[in-house]
Amino acid sequence: MSATPTFWFPVKKYGWGWGLPVRWQGWVVFVAYLVLILFGMYHFLPERNALALFAYICGMTVLLTAIVVVKGERPVAWRWGGK
Repeated sequence: MSATPTFWFPVKKYGWGWGLPVRWQGWVVFVAYLVLILFGMYHFLPERNALALFAYICGMTVLLTAIVVVKGERPVAWRWGGK
């Protein structure tokens, strides 16, 4: 068995949710998300079309969350670290 995890996003040590990626595929998704957000900020200028920018960022965030849910570790409960 390999010691490398098969999931792309681990659960956080404290709290609920996911942390930064642990595999290269997760980093590609994370960087692509950031690049697409920057593209959206350039394409949908907030001064002229704030609602379109908001909808675009919401859509990208929903897409990222869906990928993390599918490819990440399952957070089953609130985590308290080593306790």
